[in-house]
Amino acid sequence: MDMHTVVVGTSGTTAEDVVAVARHGARVELSAAAVDALAAARLIVDALAAKPEPVYGVSTGFGALASRHISHELRAQLQRNIVRSHAAGMGPRVEREVVRALMFLRLKTVASGHTGVRPEVAQTMADLLNAGITPVVHEYGSLGCSGDLAPLSHCALTLMGEGDAEGPDGTVRPAGELLAAHGITPVELAEKEGLALLNGTDGMLGMLVMALADLKNLYTSADITAALSLEALLGTDKVLAPELHAIRPHPGQGASADNMLRVLAGSGLTGHHQDDAPRVQDAYSVRCAPQVNGAGRDTLDYAAVVAGRELASSVDNPVVLPDGRVESNGNFHGAPVAYVLDFLAIVAADLGSICERRTDRLLDKNRSHGLPPFLADDAGVDSGLMIAQYTQAALVSEMKRLAVPASADSIPSSAMQEDHVSMGWSAARKLRTAVDNLARIVAVELYAATRAVELRAAEGLVPAPASQAAVAALRAAGAEGPGPDRFLAPDLAAADAFVREGHLVAAVEPVTGPLA
Repeated sequence: MDMHTVVVGTSGTTAEDVVAVARHGARVELSAAAVDALAAARLIVDALAAKPEPVYGVSTGFGALASRHISHELRAQLQRNIVRSHAAGMGPRVEREVVRALMFLRLKTVASGHTGVRPEVAQTMADLLNAGITPVVHEYGSLGCSGDLAPLSHCALTLMGEGDAEGPDGTVRPAGELLAAHGITPVELAEKEGLALLNGTDGMLGMLVMALADLKNLYTSADITAALSLEALLGTDKVLAPELHAIRPHPGQGASADNMLRVLAGSGLTGHHQDDAPRVQDAYSVRCAPQVNGAGRDTLDYAAVVAGRELASSVDNPVVLPDGRVESNGNFHGAPVAYVLDFLAIVAADLGSICERRTDRLLDKNRSHGLPPFLADDAGVDSGLMIAQYTQAALVSEMKRLAVPASADSIPSSAMQEDHVSMGWSAARKLRTAVDNLARIVAVELYAATRAVELRAAEGLVPAPASQAAVAALRAAGAEGPGPDRFLAPDLAAADAFVREGHLVAAVEPVTGPLA
């Protein structure tokens, strides 16, 4: 477990801190300023709770039931009830890292001082994270408005010592037992606190932040595999010249072209042909790789801007304002996050598609410029990578289905009070699947391209130093090179892990220098 400590203040958090807490077990502490802000906001809520006039979220029901004024003696029950009733998720459990991101980001908003939650509630949230206690949260239950209600409710239920949670050893137990085992006292919720723990975009935002981290690695990896495929196909690197990309100055396009050019530096394969007829142009999947990869990179940059704004936000309803007002608002609507989650699924699908087209070209003897059919050792006796491309094609087809936007499909709820929702949680869930699939697709191209490069080297052509480094590292990771047919799934799994864990980028950067 990472002993790095993330300090939660009043002004939001960073993507790096989200990943540190969610994936690497970083400890969480509240800053003194956050504790002071929590206490000050709570004084405002307590004062409003003492007044006879109803205040939404403090002394009323919720959603379509907001018109009922709740008496003092029922308000603690009201807070318990909203958590219990809203913890209505169904389906498989979501991943531990997603739940930790969800909890941490809710704590981030609570610590802003705009929610009216008591300092001791926030501290207990931090204690759960630090103890490695992870509430059981289910796949279905969020419409992305009013935030991720059901997922956050399952987290709040654990805070109360109810429901089920996973301990640091991975065992699911009653939450009350886990809290007791770690010396954590369950929270007795007061006015406003139940609602404040449920009303945010934290799940979809956490998944966005982690997807961006994963996609950054995959886009750099895809630049490398595109360069390897270009090299194996004896393509020309002239299309990567900086002056060509300067006249269409999309920053991502220039970055991808530069990455590819660095990988191909010193190659003895580029520009060669298997006959005397020089190739005028390479196929689009080869020639236009920087344009496609680069457009995706620019989309990642835009999504990161949206994520940064959301990480600096305090999403709750109602909110406590600096002048002492407690006001209802619509900031919980997940549309800004949902749109970019869907946008990322689209560009991931297109990146997967162009990777698969290059793989297919490497395997087709009519288009591979002298490579053996399916990169087989003895074509006919051996099938080579024929079915590896089938698997890649199946993944690409699934990616296209996952690219259908969830955010375009609102469905009304809460007796038509919540009559337009973002579906951001659904967009985030399908993006996670898309990112997983993209890693596999890039891995198949890598496996095919490295085999093709090795076959070229056997003919006496010398690959680029960076290509040689990628091949050597992949082979050392357990994905074998050319030869007779063998059980292929373990090789593909090794290539998948090699790409997913960032080892491909790490293998070439000592040769190329840092890649974008």
